[in-house]
Amino acid sequence: MDELLTGFADALTPMNLLWALVGVTIGTAVGVLPGIGPALTVALLLPVTFRLEPAAALILFAGIYYGGMYGGSTTSILLNTPGESASVVTALEGNRMARAGRGAAALATAAIGSFVAGTIGTILLSVAAPLVADIAVGFGPPEYVALMAVAFVTVSALLGPNLIKGAAGLVLGVAIGLIGIDTLTGQPRLDFGLPALLDGVDVVIVVVALFALGEAFGHLLAGTGDSRVMPVRGKAVLSREDWRRSWPAWLRGTAIGFPIGSLPAGGADVPTFLSYALEKRLSKRSHEFGHGAIEGVAGPEAANNAAAAGVLVPLLTIGLPTSATAAVILTAFQSYGLQPGPQLFTESGDLVWALIASLYIGNVMLLVLNLPLVRLWARLLSIPAYGIYAGVLVFATLGTFAAGGTTTDLLILVGLGLIGLLMRRAGVPAAPAVVGLILGPLAEQQLRRALALSDGDWGILVSGPLTVTLWILAILALLAPAVVAMRHRAAATDD
Repeated sequence: MDELLTGFADALTPMNLLWALVGVTIGTAVGVLPGIGPALTVALLLPVTFRLEPAAALILFAGIYYGGMYGGSTTSILLNTPGESASVVTALEGNRMARAGRGAAALATAAIGSFVAGTIGTILLSVAAPLVADIAVGFGPPEYVALMAVAFVTVSALLGPNLIKGAAGLVLGVAIGLIGIDTLTGQPRLDFGLPALLDGVDVVIVVVALFALGEAFGHLLAGTGDSRVMPVRGKAVLSREDWRRSWPAWLRGTAIGFPIGSLPAGGADVPTFLSYALEKRLSKRSHEFGHGAIEGVAGPEAANNAAAAGVLVPLLTIGLPTSATAAVILTAFQSYGLQPGPQLFTESGDLVWALIASLYIGNVMLLVLNLPLVRLWARLLSIPAYGIYAGVLVFATLGTFAAGGTTTDLLILVGLGLIGLLMRRAGVPAAPAVVGLILGPLAEQQLRRALALSDGDWGILVSGPLTVTLWILAILALLAPAVVAMRHRAAATDD
């Protein structure tokens, strides 16, 4: 509790409050704009925030992260175009409500549910993160190797359309992460004879290229499309009946979202679908589902935001990102020389608690921003997509050049951006590549330490109950998608 109070003292300073407000405002705006999510935005801002203090930059990024979750509901409800996969379920009922003239009520239950779930989730984060960090302090090299194996398998399976494409992105990221001088032998590797690659490839350049340039190139080639925006009629308020139907869904969505989001194999997608299914099962008005049931918006939106808080538990305590935005935020930590993990709470405790305290403050700011200004956010949907992505290209290029200041950085940026475009066209996700880029060299380092401790005996990797358990989890996560696919095929054959 004392640490959290100290965190509030830091987060409530005028400059940090300003950065929190800037973050949630930008996050809401980019959440509203179709195709522009928090991961891409954080990636774009990484090069231009190097001059900020670490606490200010991370508070800014956390505000963008939470704000993007709020803003994504606006796009889903009014445009029927989810900005992220976690907002898909919101569009099912939310857009139906908007078509029936109840878009304002849908936006209100989404915003208030996000506030309730985000606040409860942040409280649980404050309690759970230190406990998990205390347990993780006892991890040695064998445990970290096994944990990295779990991370690689689950990230490949969850952040991609299938395990093979997720693994392809992961392998690409690991390969990029290993470019440069081998720290053990001093020999260059994967440098292709280019002196510019001897120091490796800057993580920020890779993230900006794969997320920002790859996304922009893809949209510019595919065209902008044409979608109809539902108008917002009336104020974003809830009637007494809407309140009565919404608040149990908010609490149930929070109860589903946070624990699943906290799992290394969690994320925000699964709890939103589970919440929707639960609300449909429990509702006395199940016939309204598919035609604009308010519970179908309230529950999944709460689950989405509670899971967003839960995702920060493995990120901060063991350095494991389970979403695309978390992977980019992990890059932000590393750009300031900070490695999320159990030591983060002891070595940089003031920064971590200021970050957590800013989440409470950001939730209040988001509620104040979203309800009165809902018409303003809706107007952002009228911005032409080609203008948005042209701006992304310019901003990414200027930010990268400002950070590195060399033509080589720009060439690498464009080259990796084209690779990002090819990945997008092939359906290979960028998020596993970022995870592999960051965790690959760490996994190699821990594996070498483990083998050095055992004089080359690989048995050390399965020498304790915790390592065995983690390897079993990795194997189960590897086999689970195949088993699920087989069951679906069997069910389809029976039908």
